[in-house]
Amino acid sequence: MQTPYYLIDKSRLLPNMEKIAWLREQSGAKSLLALKCFATWSVFDMMSEYMDGTTSSSLFEMKLGREKFPGETHAYSVAWAPHEIDEVLAGSDKVIFNTAQQLLRFEEVSRDHTRGLRVNPGVSTSSFDLADPARPFSRLGEHSAEGIEPVVDLVSGFMFHNNCENDSFERFDEMLGQIEARFGHLIRRMTWISLGGGIHFTGEGYPLDRLAERLKRFAGQNEVQVYLEPGEAAITNSTTLEVTVLDTLYNGKNLAIVDSSIEAHMLDLLIYRESAKMQQSGDREWMICGKSCLAGDIFGEFRFPKDLAPGDRLSMQDAAGYTMVKKNWFNGVQMPSIAVRELDGTERLVRGFTYDDFAAALS
Repeated sequence: MQTPYYLIDKSRLLPNMEKIAWLREQSGAKSLLALKCFATWSVFDMMSEYMDGTTSSSLFEMKLGREKFPGETHAYSVAWAPHEIDEVLAGSDKVIFNTAQQLLRFEEVSRDHTRGLRVNPGVSTSSFDLADPARPFSRLGEHSAEGIEPVVDLVSGFMFHNNCENDSFERFDEMLGQIEARFGHLIRRMTWISLGGGIHFTGEGYPLDRLAERLKRFAGQNEVQVYLEPGEAAITNSTTLEVTVLDTLYNGKNLAIVDSSIEAHMLDLLIYRESAKMQQSGDREWMICGKSCLAGDIFGEFRFPKDLAPGDRLSMQDAAGYTMVKKNWFNGVQMPSIAVRELDGTERLVRGFTYDDFAAALS
């Protein structure tokens, strides 16, 4: 198969799905795929066997979830536009408003719909201010019980999305306790609570049994249906970005240029100044570089058992989350195809991209 392409391996996706299903069974919490992280619907048939539906951040994500993923469709946006709201209500099971003001603005038109409100408890685990929902002056959700009280009877649920890359159960438990202390009297007036995503509970060694017990206890004490919104947790380590070395040179370091680009194909590496992941080791050091004209288009520095040469194939690991949903046509660099490796090991091309797609994205 011609590189570059994203390769989704169902045998590596399956363990995440099995952990989600186990947690759902043991805790009673429902799990919704966060489409902002991963929206490649060619594997939704498999994922829907283990998950309860989708949650969105926009009208288009909501429509994709409704059309492609069986189960519940939750619709959230930082701000709904007046021209969107009718379609949002028609296509979703629950609509979640970011502020009390948005809720009141659309109160009449949404009166017969299941409604929720985002609540920002002001506590988080993120080491990146850019991605921290609870950063200072955050616009993401209502911050005070006093601000929620006047509209509490207009909603039946809250969404608390304050975790971010949180792989510590102890920290999650601590933050949930803080949420209960501040908002417990309001939570007990709800019928459902979403605790959002950012909880890395499918990671190696995470105490799933303790998480299940905590979620079940929270649901029982507050008499609510709990939802989780896994994004990265659902698809972590399931996908690679397959690339080919096009050229090599030496300029103080060994440099290899591949037929891909972080700005176009793994944008978060650039945004967060991180390196890609590779399963390579050896004593030959090489910097892997993208083919765009951006000087800092660098995948990272890695060690290999032998020097690289044009034609060598490389696999960038953990390339599912926030990659395909952010890919772009910068420099007109060839968009990676999307391929799936089935459980029996066979691989199939799901989608390729051509010049016509590049031209159609412009005007």
